[in-house]
Amino acid sequence: MSLLCRHNAALSALNTWSKVLRCALSATNEQCTAGTNFVKTTERQSSCFACRPSLASNCSPLTTKSHTRFEPCSTRVLNRSPCREMASSSDSGSSAQQNRLALEKSPYLLQHASNPVHWYPWGDEAMQKAKADDKPIFLSVGYSTCHWCHVMERESFENTEIGDVLNKYFISIKVDREERPDVDRVYMTYVQASTGSGGWPMSVFLTPDLKPIFGGTYFPPDDRYYSRPGFKSLLMLIAQKWKTNRSEIEEQGTAILDALMRGTHVTDHGDTEMPTTEVLSKLYEMFEGTYDEEYGGFGKAPKFPQPVNFNVLFRFYNMKKDTEEGKTALNMCLNTLRMMAKGGIHDHIAQGFHRYSTDQVWHVPHFEKMLYDQGQLAVTYLDAYQITKEKIFAEMARDIFEYVNRDLSHPEGGFYSAEDADSLPTPQSKEKKEGAFCVWTWEELHSLLADKVPGQDSLTLADVFCHHCGCRKEGNVDPMQDPHEELKHQNVLMVKGSVEETAAKFDLEEEVVNDTLQKCRQILFEKRQQRPKPHLDNKMVSSWNGLMISGMARGGQVLGDPELTKRAVKAAEFLQTHLYDADTNTLLRSCYTAEDGGVAQISKPIGGFVDDYAFVVRGLLDLYEASLDPRWLEWCQKLQAKQDELFWDEEGGGYFSTADGDSSIVLRMKEDQDGAEPSPNSVSCMNLLRLSSFLDHPERSSRAERILHVFAKRLTTIPVAVPELVCALTFHLQTPKQIIIVGPQDADDTKAMLRAVHDCFIPNKILIWADGSKQGFLYEKLDLLKSLNMVEEKATAYVCENYRCAAPTTSLQQFQQQLDGIGG
Repeated sequence: MSLLCRHNAALSALNTWSKVLRCALSATNEQCTAGTNFVKTTERQSSCFACRPSLASNCSPLTTKSHTRFEPCSTRVLNRSPCREMASSSDSGSSAQQNRLALEKSPYLLQHASNPVHWYPWGDEAMQKAKADDKPIFLSVGYSTCHWCHVMERESFENTEIGDVLNKYFISIKVDREERPDVDRVYMTYVQASTGSGGWPMSVFLTPDLKPIFGGTYFPPDDRYYSRPGFKSLLMLIAQKWKTNRSEIEEQGTAILDALMRGTHVTDHGDTEMPTTEVLSKLYEMFEGTYDEEYGGFGKAPKFPQPVNFNVLFRFYNMKKDTEEGKTALNMCLNTLRMMAKGGIHDHIAQGFHRYSTDQVWHVPHFEKMLYDQGQLAVTYLDAYQITKEKIFAEMARDIFEYVNRDLSHPEGGFYSAEDADSLPTPQSKEKKEGAFCVWTWEELHSLLADKVPGQDSLTLADVFCHHCGCRKEGNVDPMQDPHEELKHQNVLMVKGSVEETAAKFDLEEEVVNDTLQKCRQILFEKRQQRPKPHLDNKMVSSWNGLMISGMARGGQVLGDPELTKRAVKAAEFLQTHLYDADTNTLLRSCYTAEDGGVAQISKPIGGFVDDYAFVVRGLLDLYEASLDPRWLEWCQKLQAKQDELFWDEEGGGYFSTADGDSSIVLRMKEDQDGAEPSPNSVSCMNLLRLSSFLDHPERSSRAERILHVFAKRLTTIPVAVPELVCALTFHLQTPKQIIIVGPQDADDTKAMLRAVHDCFIPNKILIWADGSKQGFLYEKLDLLKSLNMVEEKATAYVCENYRCAAPTTSLQQFQQQLDGIGG
């Protein structure tokens, strides 16, 4: 963790107690003689100085020329092979009696409601119980579509013997990290600092006053595996140490928390210079050094989409179109996006993208699908289409929208969170397998696709499809990617060639091949709908809905599709109805799908966190530019003001992740890593700059500049850790342009000018529409608008900088030339 690395002296306190426990558990003496800390300081520094892993993700190392980066993952990556071996066994029991989690709404908590463990949800009851019984707390954090969370539940939490130990010696708390990212963030910071890795399920032991004393991720149920400590052994040891070394443990917990507070403190010292465009050049060099020229992406395996990386590289290209570096940056993005579209990470039958690829070639994915990936990747593919006008990129964006609208949409307009990776292979199966919903045997494909290709006597649909998608009789999954043999004899669809090559192979017209492939996909889709479906996490989270609103709104703009804009509006209205309190002007974190299919809420709704405000504000800004309805800008302004009130650090600058006043959150932190999801500080910096430009609010621009100062060292030393913040920096340094169109919204000439704007990739602009009435929200906020009129009763375009406008034009051709001039 980069922030913690600035305080190496304090860090030693984090590992002392971890070392004691690990050495007690270790089957060898090697770890006990390694030095003062279980994780050697030099080893930890080599990880820490790279960049802190996103706390919404796990870590896998990706080495660059000058540092090690960490990419997000939704399962454990370090010690991958031993963990997968462990998961193959199951020694679990079950209990018909439900625990307190049965009263919750979170799909993840409900999954554990029948465990023999006496789980508590995070809250006062559990904390008071721990203090009253004088017991340490066992905190387990995960989410409903987490594969290794399922494994640890089967092996340990359904095991009555382990349940009895937990119930006797601990107060056990279960947390859905998607509901409570604040809790997850604090203790993941501890786990990563003390062990050098992180992920889910996260397993942490706390004192009754919530100070961490030991933590890790997945633990096998017993001591059988690779000399790793079994969970039951760990429980018994910590219970014994709590009884015999209570004061030492409490002192260590205090020291650990103090070290975390010092290590995670980041502030604007007032003496840092504003970063320059050199940041962008340094970031480009870091990406270029890790780029996989053959298969796209950055680094080797596992590979993650990381839309924040594409965002900044597209902006680098936009600034340096005529240079070799600019062209290389664009090609890195486009090649990666093409390879992802052809790979198994893309669901070729039911659309959308899986979480990440376990291999270098984008073939075998972790099959989970997350809403936040769909929302961000839609924007990425739309950007690529704006730049290139290549059909494939528009098709991929529509592909994502089709999946989200069909499978991740609540009838009232909200977006669900995720689909699981695991499912039953058949209705008669007893055990779920990863990818079972998505994969195919050779025999199954040839049975389903046995019809002949029209006009061909001996060529079947299966012949064409299996060739095109790389299917084999023995299955096409490398055994090294399948240690559990869950995918043995199965085929994960992946396009290695092209329609042209397939047509040449079978001496067919390309149109015939396209029609054949489409027919095959439809047949397989219908077959998949008959299979047992993966678990759907039908919780609706404000922040992720904000990301998807951005995707839909941008789709409406770039693809000229009003239905996508309407879908974004429906989602925004859902947020206003179910996840917003107009009386207090506050967002809620989440709501839930009721048993009758409606919308439900828990008895004590969880207030929104900074990412909820930041991502929703961004979604609403994008929605205004798509719909041109000023009510979304008006709501933006209110939400941004509330975000400032709840989360802004007046003394040190930047946004805390949590509001002040929650005594159960022992550490207020500021996110400084763009990973699977962008950092709220990065997104907020751009939001502030855009809002300042929309509404001529210099104070918001000043606040954005302060964020850039707070994270200046991060930007100048490791910009690859904060690519989304680099996007905001480039927006600021390029001086945003205001493009103002005055004219009736439904007039053809107005539509043509708006279409011209949406056709261009111009990342350093904002778009304003005025109807010429001199009334309404924008006219009240922007005095300049009152002086801008239609010329000769025609739609008129104004291109402005700092609200100083060039001569107006009614000529579409001249306006397009102006847009070309500000595109870079």
